[in-house]
Amino acid sequence: MRAGGSRELEARNYLEKHRIMELLNYLTSTLLFFRPEKPREYLISILERLRIAKVTGVAFPFFMDHSNIVSMFEMMDTSHKGTISFVQYREGLKTLGLLDEDEVLQDDGHVITLEKFRSEVNKRTEKIWSAF
Repeated sequence: MRAGGSRELEARNYLEKHRIMELLNYLTSTLLFFRPEKPREYLISILERLRIAKVTGVAFPFFMDHSNIVSMFEMMDTSHKGTISFVQYREGLKTLGLLDEDEVLQDDGHVITLEKFRSEVNKRTEKIWSAF
């Protein structure tokens, strides 16, 4: 049983080191958000754009553009106040695959604006892709 546990630990460490689960979560969330007609081709195109960006040193390709982020924010901002709650903010990040299940965010008591939400989505997205 110990050998199996060791292999599981090695596998977990490998996945964490290379941030594979973050990548897969993000790809899945992006796929479900856009729901392309040809999902395999869509995923391949995302990975290919990422590879090209890395090889050429060009800027990281954001797959959630400003209009997508605004749309998601507006869906959460049902009262049209221009802000969302901390709970909605956290759930939005989880929905996009940008928040680990075990990650704890600190609620500072302030409401979240579109700018803060957009900034955090872009920062977390870039962090995931920068590992690749």
